[in-house]
Amino acid sequence: MSGLENSQASGPRVLIYSHDTFGLGHLRRCREIAHALVSAHADMSVLILSGSPIIGSFDFRSRVDFVRVPGVIKLRNGEYTSLNLQLALEQTLAIRASIIKHTADIFEPDIFIVDKEPLGLRGEIHDTLVMLKSRGTPLVLGLRDVMDEPDLLQPEWDRKNVLPALKNLYDDIWVYGLEKVCDPLAGISIPSSVRRKMHFTGYLRRGLPETAQMEAEIPVPDGPFLLVTPGGGGDGDGMVDWALRAYEDGADLPWPAVIAMGPFMQPDRKAAFQQRAGALPNVDTFTFSAHFEHLMARASAVLAMGGYNTFCEILSFDKRALIVPRTRPRREQLIRAERSAALGLLTYLEGDTDRSTGRMIEALRKLPQQVQPSEAVIPGLLDGLPAVNRLVDNWLEPKTVQPTVQRFGTADV
Repeated sequence: MSGLENSQASGPRVLIYSHDTFGLGHLRRCREIAHALVSAHADMSVLILSGSPIIGSFDFRSRVDFVRVPGVIKLRNGEYTSLNLQLALEQTLAIRASIIKHTADIFEPDIFIVDKEPLGLRGEIHDTLVMLKSRGTPLVLGLRDVMDEPDLLQPEWDRKNVLPALKNLYDDIWVYGLEKVCDPLAGISIPSSVRRKMHFTGYLRRGLPETAQMEAEIPVPDGPFLLVTPGGGGDGDGMVDWALRAYEDGADLPWPAVIAMGPFMQPDRKAAFQQRAGALPNVDTFTFSAHFEHLMARASAVLAMGGYNTFCEILSFDKRALIVPRTRPRREQLIRAERSAALGLLTYLEGDTDRSTGRMIEALRKLPQQVQPSEAVIPGLLDGLPAVNRLVDNWLEPKTVQPTVQRFGTADV
């Protein structure tokens, strides 16, 4: 039985790659897409390839599963290292590449969706892309709304030799956002043939999990509260410190605070923050929840760094938000905050030079009067998941064109 016949006999199959070297963003985005796909297709199976060390903490719907490859983490200096194994990085990457290729070979996907990294971490999916292309499998690159400043993204993609893959391997480029907010490839030197592959889907709407409830151990006030979230927490300690200083000042603030530390915050920093919060009557903390949407839905407002997934949740649950964006190693969060603030979706504070306590207190006091995101009427803002389903359906329709393979050099690894 051929791969195509096998896939048709058991329903369509979608393979999603998420390199997940740092934080939660890639995994959570891929999970939302996978759940939307199986909800819209009764016989579809979706398999996620991920390096996230906490992927097993999340719930997955029926017909969605994952393969976890050995973890790799990005250090603050931009270098990578093996997460748990006492192996050289090159050995870990070789194991990952082998697992990815063999999984794709056996799973025989009808479509392969790659999250953000066109060739994967250090080129690890290059051979998988070439193999699937030779079989006629549609290859899709999914990008968040903002990548980085063009003068930073361009040399990065040049170094990784990304352009040949965009031209010769990928069939589509899906941008999980709106061009009105941001074009992630604006200012990047790409040919018109690549530009024509781009589809802006709108942002990925988040909803409450159907069965899971918020964990009982999460301390939530009975009334209104401010949710403080640094995402995964690996680089959010500066924002958490700034928020705690505002509450330690004793100033009259609109709401008590609940601080989500995140699973990747350094243990010593987390312990210090928990001790400081424990001395305050109006601040509670917790580490991590796989059902974070429930907490977001309950909150009166949000103080966050403004990563892609948090931004989608702010829009989906229509929350007033104050963003303190990260500016290193990427300016992605700052760009998103600037564009969104200009559209009236949120407010933000740049914190590179002035993180005075009074500045945070003033911004928090203004939050109750801030408009909600829904008051900025932007057509198609949260249409991402239905759009992804339509794009997948387009590729699942029978095709008569025979696949072609174009050869090019491997990535610069």
